[in-house]
Amino acid sequence: MNTSIRVELSNNKKTKPAVSELGFGKYYTDHMFIMDYDASIGWHDARVVPYQPITLDPAAKVFHYGQTVFEGLKAYKTADGKIRLFRPSKNFERLNRSNERLSIPHLDEELALEALKQLILADQDWIPTAEGTSLYIRPYIIATEAALGVSPSKQYKFMIIMSPVGSYYAEGIHPVKIFVESEYVRAVKGGVGNAKTAGNYAAGLKAQENAAAQGSSQVLWLDGVHRKFIEEVGSMNVFFNLNGTIVTPALNGSILDGITRDSIIGLIKHWNIPLEERALSIDELVEAHSNGTLIEAFGTGTAAVISPIGELMWLGRKLSINNGETGELSAKLYDTLTGIQTGKIEDPFGWMVILENEDVANRA
Repeated sequence: MNTSIRVELSNNKKTKPAVSELGFGKYYTDHMFIMDYDASIGWHDARVVPYQPITLDPAAKVFHYGQTVFEGLKAYKTADGKIRLFRPSKNFERLNRSNERLSIPHLDEELALEALKQLILADQDWIPTAEGTSLYIRPYIIATEAALGVSPSKQYKFMIIMSPVGSYYAEGIHPVKIFVESEYVRAVKGGVGNAKTAGNYAAGLKAQENAAAQGSSQVLWLDGVHRKFIEEVGSMNVFFNLNGTIVTPALNGSILDGITRDSIIGLIKHWNIPLEERALSIDELVEAHSNGTLIEAFGTGTAAVISPIGELMWLGRKLSINNGETGELSAKLYDTLTGIQTGKIEDPFGWMVILENEDVANRA
């Protein structure tokens, strides 16, 4: 495999949007990373190039058999010009786990991280610095072989695109309403629920529409076998404070191993707060709500970091949590993790990867 990375800088730079216009995933930087795979030669032709459309044959396998995986992470820039990445190696480790499940060739994680760094340095001026903003990064792989046959592709593209994003909580962190899904299921053990692949999200869109129609912003999925054990919330893992003990569903083969989830568990343990990773039924949650031991709940994910849950809707019944307000632990976790990510708080875990000013000078 040729591990050199070719860099072709754009001569036609885009106009950057105002911070107030950013939103999430609306604008894209000047460059992207592409690397190709062919079964005869492996991964090759790693390159940073101007952001551009890609051309695929109508028979490309990604269109017909859904062979694709992706990741999501963020970059931040501090006042001294340093660029900060939050646990990027964990994303590429998980991408390879998803690759294994989807029969996609293994990716060199060190090369992928180096490619990411070079792409960020090429587009460092796109990293917003206003409070709560960041550069969202989307690595992904698609099957490109033009062949209508149900078998793993012999050709792929690995790409990274980036988008400046606004503050998830422009008006301050606030709880969301969650609809507990009772009809549809997201995944089962042995399926692809623990892989970050597009089909998982497409399968949840109908339930998401139904939830929105009933005034909820997210779906809480139950397990696909018993239809009673909590799994995850839409694009987030989920935690509950049950009488002072934090409980989160154990990874069981159908739940995504969230990097923010893992980080939150690390913080909770660091603070010596009781924590349990175990099976948790909706019946136990309803009972905890009834007897007053369901103190707070929150989701965790890259986009929001922490998303407090103010209400659960289950079989037409609304269960208010912490009077619909952000819980004390939710707020502390949000402030701490975002503080570590942006350099406002010391990083005792070694989570952050820093691109120093001299790195920028040498690579730009």
